[in-house]
Amino acid sequence: MTLASNQSVGSPRSTPKRVLILGATGMVGRSWIELLKADKISYRAVSRPEFDLMDPSTISACITDEYDLVVNAAAWTDVDGAESDEIGATRANGEAIAEIAQLCKNIDATLITYSTDYVFSGDGTSPYLPDAPIDPINAYGRSKLVGEQILSDSDSSHILIRTSWVYAPWGKNFVLTIWNLAQSRDELQVVNDQQGRPTSAQQLAQNSLSLYTNGAQGVWHLSDDGECTWFDLATQIAKLSNPDCKVSPCSSDQYPRPAVRPAYSTLDIAQSIPLIGSLNRWQENVSAVCQALSNTGTQAPTAN
Repeated sequence: MTLASNQSVGSPRSTPKRVLILGATGMVGRSWIELLKADKISYRAVSRPEFDLMDPSTISACITDEYDLVVNAAAWTDVDGAESDEIGATRANGEAIAEIAQLCKNIDATLITYSTDYVFSGDGTSPYLPDAPIDPINAYGRSKLVGEQILSDSDSSHILIRTSWVYAPWGKNFVLTIWNLAQSRDELQVVNDQQGRPTSAQQLAQNSLSLYTNGAQGVWHLSDDGECTWFDLATQIAKLSNPDCKVSPCSSDQYPRPAVRPAYSTLDIAQSIPLIGSLNRWQENVSAVCQALSNTGTQAPTAN
């Protein structure tokens, strides 16, 4: 399947007057809050139970005409859990997007929302362009595809950003998990047959805002620069957390999961770079997050 990416660049937009952040406690939502505070941009951030993707009444109550930019940082992110509740995942990642997009259109606001590298099959051999054929191999990817299809057919002002392997100094993510495990174990085994691009949530928020102000519309890809396997990423983290911890490669077959993961899901970010500038390599961003964790102590902080 191929979706029209509707990617275009219009006139630059002004800095938003007031931003609504949906999903305030997740990695991306918290990164947006950090960014808007630093830039002194007015915002409101909401999360459950005030805002719940599963409850349409909370969506309509939150999206009002005081905002010119709405950032949907909320999502069903449990990849394995989606296998046993695809209906729930599709409600959150698909049907709710239709409601959010329509409400944004009604108030003449631009919507920024996020999708995933998991909409691709993983059988590619070069980075996936925004208009590459889509063929998700798990329920999570299919649920995200529903949201993409809705926006593709929509005439609302929107920026749909596909991203991958998101991490931050907070929340629940691979970088924090490996950081802590490396400090408590002598050896770790990590899969070495899945390749993609890590993405700093903090850089993702900054670059998303840059896409907005530079007039982006439609589907775009954002991540850190460079690519790696989960084993490569874990090796880098362990070196910074505890150099005495040995990281060994293994195959996905040795750690079966309910949801199949794509073997190759690297996103092509070349079209984003001319608009927002060069992107930091993943090693640099991971090192910055690990330094932040080191400064806070042994155990990584979690979302409130």
